[in-house]
Amino acid sequence: MRTYSGRTAVVTGAGSGIGRAVALHLTQLGAQVAVSDISKEAALETASACGKSARGFELDVADRQAVFAHAEEVVAEFGSVDLVLNNAGVALHGPVSELGIDDMQWLMDINYWGVVHGTQAFLPHLTASHGQLANVSSVFGLVAVPKQAAYNAAKFAVRGFTEALRQELKVAGTPVAVSTIHPGGIRTAIARSARVSAGEDPAATAALFDQKLAHTTPEKAARIIMKGLAKEKPRILVGPDAYVLAALPRLLGIGYEKVVARGSAALDV
Repeated sequence: MRTYSGRTAVVTGAGSGIGRAVALHLTQLGAQVAVSDISKEAALETASACGKSARGFELDVADRQAVFAHAEEVVAEFGSVDLVLNNAGVALHGPVSELGIDDMQWLMDINYWGVVHGTQAFLPHLTASHGQLANVSSVFGLVAVPKQAAYNAAKFAVRGFTEALRQELKVAGTPVAVSTIHPGGIRTAIARSARVSAGEDPAATAALFDQKLAHTTPEKAARIIMKGLAKEKPRILVGPDAYVLAALPRLLGIGYEKVVARGSAALDV
């Protein structure tokens, strides 16, 4: 079992939602935390809530040079890094035929490339500390859902990237534990801040997510994530819906698509 007292953790997208909740939980476990967010104000607010053991940073994970500079800054300030949680993410809703390429690029730059940047920037430091890497995918990195093609693409990519990395490190004998995190519906602001295609109603999409799909609080999600990380679980499912959806492909094979499509139609997604 890993413990986090006296350790240094890095959490991206920590201005709200899961990232903020995990940062707060880590400080309760005795860790010092570098919290970052694209909103400097949100990052500083989370750091303030965490207390003296945390520092807030403004960071755009889509900016590769900025992420590598952030890694050096964190190590210079804290001395080492023991845990990195690549959590920052955004959402995009709409049918493929109506998705704009700029919006799709925006999502991939953050949800996928942000994870790649964070992984590559911090991996040497985690190797030195025999540390831990956790990349946030989604339950939508396990099953595909109508009108979530861009989000699915990024989260499936995060899953594949992280699972391949874990195998590489194991074969090489590199002492870094690697986990992929698959949250289900979490009560965060991601749906309210999502982009949608021209034919979609953003308010209706956000309301559907908040009222019918977001079953787990960020605080409960943080507890599940940290419990899984302490046990070095390679895959961490967050929320009861995550367990249900993860089981569908195993039980039904490609037939899971019919079940998901019917469910989406019933919800008028």
